[in-house]
Amino acid sequence: MNIFQQEDTFGSGVYGKRDVAIVRGQGTTVWDENGRPYLDCAAGIGVANVGHCHPLVVAAITAQANQLITCQEMFYNDQRSQFMARLAAVLPGDLDRVYLCNSGTEAVEAAIKFARLSTGRPGVVAAMRGFHGRTLGALSATHKKEYRQPFEPLVSHFSHVPFGNIDRLDAAITEETAALILEIIQGEGGVRLADPTYFQEASRLCRERGALLIIDEVQTGYGRTGKLFACEQYNLVPDLICLGKAMAGGLPMAAVGIGPRVQNLAPGLHGSTFGGNPLACAAGTAVLDIFQQTDLATRAATLGEQFRQQVEALNLPLVREVRGLGLLVGIELRQRAMPYVQALMAEGIIALTAGSTVIRLLPPLTITSDELDRVVAALEKVLTAEERSTTREQLPA
Repeated sequence: MNIFQQEDTFGSGVYGKRDVAIVRGQGTTVWDENGRPYLDCAAGIGVANVGHCHPLVVAAITAQANQLITCQEMFYNDQRSQFMARLAAVLPGDLDRVYLCNSGTEAVEAAIKFARLSTGRPGVVAAMRGFHGRTLGALSATHKKEYRQPFEPLVSHFSHVPFGNIDRLDAAITEETAALILEIIQGEGGVRLADPTYFQEASRLCRERGALLIIDEVQTGYGRTGKLFACEQYNLVPDLICLGKAMAGGLPMAAVGIGPRVQNLAPGLHGSTFGGNPLACAAGTAVLDIFQQTDLATRAATLGEQFRQQVEALNLPLVREVRGLGLLVGIELRQRAMPYVQALMAEGIIALTAGSTVIRLLPPLTITSDELDRVVAALEKVLTAEERSTTREQLPA
């Protein structure tokens, strides 16, 4: 059996597949089994922020794999202690403690548990269109019904309010609310932004009413939006920040940054077998070194603004809106997005959807201006193709 047959035969069946087998990656480019290159504007769904197989990450992993691969947190470890100190030093404001785990949904689960434990309250308020993961607690905070309905009933005492609506938020946060969880940009929800005053009001309401503010930066963290963390765009310091995806250059790693209002954490209340393993920590330290040496966040801000302007300047009738921050870009169409994502793949550009009508682009932050020009040219080509624009289902204006 070939690669496709083996995965189809032995895989779980829960993943939608594209008919391409990726076998190698370097920088902004990945190659399929036939040697065809693709410019990767998905980056492993926002994982490869420093590019695929960055030499410093590869060297750190290689050296650590020869030294020690696993060490649970019942013991101290040199790589873990170094990484925790480095991460705590760059976290926003007074967040100075770190819980390490393996994926974004695990980070969200931990943050929800920490908030309930710290406040003694059950309620969690989240935003409509928000996405926070697929495990039961994180899924309860996630809004999309297609993700939720097959697994209901979910965890109790979760509610959802419109993203960006201060009045609805004011009504939702009560003396029973343990936490409010928000994304700075709703990535899966269509690359949607809210006004900065919304987040400042959210922080004020939480502090006034004894709730904790959880900011989910699993997708927006690590330079993606033009700052190391997107909440820094608005001078926002949450009580808990959830990180993941790009932390370790491609290895599974996630974290919760913890502020002083989070109390009552004690041994045995939560844990992870693989969280904080030396291999991931060595890679995580290398990633922080790369950001310190190259200022990829500033690069993302500059290139992202240029790219959005270029796409807007095409003035394509099919495009309803171009939005985003840094190199997290959403192009909302007047038709379904997936046929155009598939067409981009045929042009050698890997992209994502975000909802039914949005093309989402998450390229490595190492992408060049010339490579972004290639993306713009490919977008112009596929979004003006008569056969697609006239035969696909039209959506209301």
